Amino acid sequence: MKQIRFKKDFLFGVATSAAQIEGGAFADGRSASIWDAFAKKPGVIGDGTTPEVSCDFYHNYKEDIALAKRLGIESFRFSFSWSRIFPEGCGKVNEKGLDFYKRVVEELLKNDMVPNATLYHWDLPQVLEEKGGWLNRDIVKWYGEYASVLFREFGDRIPLWATINEPIATYVGYAQGIFAPGHSSELMGRQANHHVLLAHGEGVRRFREENMKDGKIGIVVDVWKHHPLRPENEADCALAELENEKTYRSYLHPVFKGGYTSALLNYMEANHCMPDMQEGDFELIRQPLDFFGLNCYNRVVDCADDTLLEADRKKKRTGGNFQDNGAEFYPRAVYDAIHMLKEDYELSIPIYVTENGTPSYNETPGADGCVHDSNRIQYIRGFLYWIAKALEEGNDIRGYYVWSLLDNWEWNSGFYSRYGLTHVDFETQERTVKDSGKLYSQVIKDKGFELPED
Repeated sequence: MKQIRFKKDFLFGVATSAAQIEGGAFADGRSASIWDAFAKKPGVIGDGTTPEVSCDFYHNYKEDIALAKRLGIESFRFSFSWSRIFPEGCGKVNEKGLDFYKRVVEELLKNDMVPNATLYHWDLPQVLEEKGGWLNRDIVKWYGEYASVLFREFGDRIPLWATINEPIATYVGYAQGIFAPGHSSELMGRQANHHVLLAHGEGVRRFREENMKDGKIGIVVDVWKHHPLRPENEADCALAELENEKTYRSYLHPVFKGGYTSALLNYMEANHCMPDMQEGDFELIRQPLDFFGLNCYNRVVDCADDTLLEADRKKKRTGGNFQDNGAEFYPRAVYDAIHMLKEDYELSIPIYVTENGTPSYNETPGADGCVHDSNRIQYIRGFLYWIAKALEEGNDIRGYYVWSLLDNWEWNSGFYSRYGLTHVDFETQERTVKDSGKLYSQVIKDKGFELPED
């Protein structure tokens, strides 16, 4: 058995988002988000469900926070619903919306959990989408107004803030059509990307403007590093490099180096998808941050030959390095991402691993009333092992957040994909802590665990 240990001040948390757990879609003045509207389109959500009720955290927040407390959770990551705060997107504040989050934050503090808040987790108010959404440069101003209200209202109680969660989701919604709002244009995707980055910069600017001395602000970017299936094959290597340029580097480079890479600029020029950029944009985007939020779930393997890639996937999924859910088990992904941030971007600010998790399907309590999710236990231990290794090497990693406390509404897969440490019966709203939740609770209590020798 290998002993894995973490320092006492290392934060163990859970991550959630408003659109995925809150429900209460139209309660107390909230207006529709782009996901409420998108989910009503036929065929776009895997199981045909909507986020209208989900986990009903809007009404169950006290019980769910008490559940997190019983598990020993030290920090609770959540997001604000923009359309709950500004039902018209901007202008008049919905006081009932603010009051809900004040109650949530009060409950977290009462239960000794560090609130970690995200301003934007994919759920743009539909009324703003009807004005052009992320394609309209005015959104930077709208976002800034929204951010300033939250900083003023919660700045004395929330120590950790993220401007944007996984900006690539906005690109997917405008370029690939499989996320809200459902557009399919590479030019739209790249323009939306640029405006999201500007909004991030505006959020940081507003944060500094409010002089929130005790608070910290960062951005959350997901890193799924692309690897060539055949490292010796030139076409596979070129494809993996291009995908890395189009994904995480398209955010990290502007945020930390003040511009897009020449490779991405060449791609956008060649594919007629160069966004409109104005003087001063990258000065706004590239501002000093207090921390970096790393979402890391796995890696991606690319092959220029689609037939060969599919054959390889089928071969490996029968065992070996793949879990029963069909996902490759590659926990070193988080270690590689941390090293990439240090080596390629000279990152000197603290890192929080703000999301990490693995899905299951058709997962229900057994005859004994328990959920035996051994895959998730293996997954959490594996990723924590590599985080501990990065810590031993001197990397400044301050915390780890499991996605998620609860099974929830997982975007375009609906309720089909279950990521929770806690099983949710979406008909009865009954919660059942899974074996992984019990394991995580013990890890937090012990500030470590014993890793079985394989």
